[in-house]
Amino acid sequence: MAEDRTSDAAALKTTPLHAAHIALGARMVPFAGYEMPVQYAEGVLKEHLWTREHAGLFDVSHMGQARLRGVAPLSAFEELVPGDFIGLKPGRQKYSVLLNRTGGIVDDLMASRPVNSVGTGDDGLFVIVNGACKDNDFKVIDAELAGQVTIERLEERALIAIQGPEAAAVFQHYAPEAAELAFMDVRLMTAFGVDLIVSRSGYTGEDGYEISVPGDAADDVWNKLLSDHRVKPIGLGARDSLRLEAGLPLYGHDLDETVSPVEADLAFAINKNRREQRDFPGATRIVKELAEGPPRVRVALKVLEGAPAREGAEISDEAGAIVGTVTSGGFSPVLKQGIAIGFVKPGHAEVGTRLNVIVRGKSQPCEVVKAPFVPHRYVRKL
Repeated sequence: MAEDRTSDAAALKTTPLHAAHIALGARMVPFAGYEMPVQYAEGVLKEHLWTREHAGLFDVSHMGQARLRGVAPLSAFEELVPGDFIGLKPGRQKYSVLLNRTGGIVDDLMASRPVNSVGTGDDGLFVIVNGACKDNDFKVIDAELAGQVTIERLEERALIAIQGPEAAAVFQHYAPEAAELAFMDVRLMTAFGVDLIVSRSGYTGEDGYEISVPGDAADDVWNKLLSDHRVKPIGLGARDSLRLEAGLPLYGHDLDETVSPVEADLAFAINKNRREQRDFPGATRIVKELAEGPPRVRVALKVLEGAPAREGAEISDEAGAIVGTVTSGGFSPVLKQGIAIGFVKPGHAEVGTRLNVIVRGKSQPCEVVKAPFVPHRYVRKL
């Protein structure tokens, strides 16, 4: 998810796991206002493949965590997003987008109703937003929903993700209750001697968990998970290449305040009843795009020959006319070829369409493919 990079090192924040990253020999970089690990000693490629084959451990504590509380926080939240949160069941999490008044995406986020093993929780929403966007997001929520909800920012909590085919077995050793969760379930539980908020989700396309943990316990949780031979620490470099293979958009690149959820191929986040009610920001534009089609469409591209296409590369049709732009791109360690996400005119978005990407002035053939590039391996309820 999202992040602009900050160049003023003196102003950078650190997560509770900063010292652990330094001890592991991480290469640290400015990211979303924090000093974060971009890679460890083995490098991005090996970290990427390890996560696909075993279990990768990620520090994502720069993300914004908060609880929204009030008399009716679920219905209030619907004033800012196009999803059905009144109907969100306890113990479930939903992906959504915070919208501006013209239907552009202010941020994408996760919101959930955590409960314990007997189904008891509170009536608020637990939200996780992008690190680079969090101050603005909470400012928008506070301004738009003043008097309806209060925002309890959980700045003292860390956020750790464990992802990969062996991630569940590793985490369940310490938190057996987590075995009961399926994709997008969320639960309050106690493990490692502390209170956790655990969702079975992540940003890699792999099975795994995101674990909200008190900041003063983050080192203990991190080190215990890392002590398992199946687990290695993974930096932001591999996190980005993993999410790209999974076909997942990145805020600030594939999403921004000019892009609607319809253009971004996120129409699944707009519930049917909300489409009918048209009571969310930018509904006029969004409902029109749903009915008539948007002026541009997010697509997945495989580069058939040549170097990977990076953000900003132009996309042309086979006759050479420019029809779009790459917004994320790179090398796929699993497919061993260039892949990209970009926006094109609707007439060029059909799977199988042959296009070209312009890389360093050279036209290279590519093809529109169905996302994700690498199959998701989420554990869903039967």
